[in-house]
Amino acid sequence: MPQLSEEQRNAFWRDGWLLVEDVVDAALLAELQREFDGWVAESREHATPWGETVDKRPRFDLEAKSHSADHPALRRVNSPTEVSDAYRRAMAASRMTEIVAELIGPNVKFHHSKINSKLPGAATEVKWHQDFPFTPHSNDDLVTALLFVDEVTDDNGPLEIVPGSHLGPIHSLWKDGTFAAAVADEVATESRDKALRCLGPAGACCFMHTRLLHGSAPNRTDCPRTLFISVYSAEDAVPLSPNPVPSSMQGLIVAGHRTGSVRSVAFDMRLPQLPTTASFFDQQDATG
Repeated sequence: MPQLSEEQRNAFWRDGWLLVEDVVDAALLAELQREFDGWVAESREHATPWGETVDKRPRFDLEAKSHSADHPALRRVNSPTEVSDAYRRAMAASRMTEIVAELIGPNVKFHHSKINSKLPGAATEVKWHQDFPFTPHSNDDLVTALLFVDEVTDDNGPLEIVPGSHLGPIHSLWKDGTFAAAVADEVATESRDKALRCLGPAGACCFMHTRLLHGSAPNRTDCPRTLFISVYSAEDAVPLSPNPVPSSMQGLIVAGHRTGSVRSVAFDMRLPQLPTTASFFDQQDATG
C-alpha cells in the first residue's frame, strides 16, 4: 500500500523535504525514548565521550562546554542501530523505510545512522551545511530521514531548512584550507534569512534531500529535542568517500533488491575530511 500521495512525492522533489507524521507506531516510539533515556542516565557517569564504534572512535559524544553529572549533555550516539534492536527496527522495518523507498526506490540501501540530541541546558547547535559533501556518492539520490524522538517546537532547537536549495550548488565545507564542516559565513547568513523550521510531534519524520541546506540553533527550553537520523541511498549510488559514521550495516538492502549497478551524475566538489573524534561537532567547533 503506497505511503505517499503523488502530491507529497512531488513536494519532496520540488522543495527538497517532506514532513510525515506517525512513521513509527506508539510502542516502537516508546522503546526508542526509553533506550535513549537510558543512555542519558549512563552519560552522567562519564566526563568524556565513551564507547566504541567499528572504527574505534567513541559511540557516545558529549557537549564538552555544558555536560555534567547534574546536567547531562549527550549530543550524539553513533550507529545506534548496532547496539539497539529498537533503533535497528525503526531504520530497517518501519513506515519510515517504506516512505524512503517511494522517494528513491524501489531498490534502497542503508548508509549510516546516528542520534543528534539537544538536552535542556546544552549548548549544542548545528551550523549550516548540506549532507552530500560529507557523504558523496556517484549520484545524489540520497535521503536523510530525521525521526522526531521528542516533540520538536519553535524553541527547542528545531531543524531549519531552505526549501529548494537542493536544486542549487553544492557548497564547499572547507574554509582557508581547513575542513570546517559548515558552509561559508555568507551562505549561512543567507540561509538563515530564508529558513523554515521543521516542527512536529514525536513520531513524525522529516525526509530531507542530501543536498538541502540546513542547520539548527541550541535548545532554549526545558524539553529535550532528540532526532534519530538514518541516511539511505538508491542501490545504484556508490559511495565515493569513507563513511563518516562507519557501520557494520552499511550497504544493507532495506527495500527491493541488489542489482550491482552503478549510476553516475555530473558534479564537482572537494572530498570531505573524516572526523577523528566522536563526531563532526568537533570539526564545526574548531573553526569558531
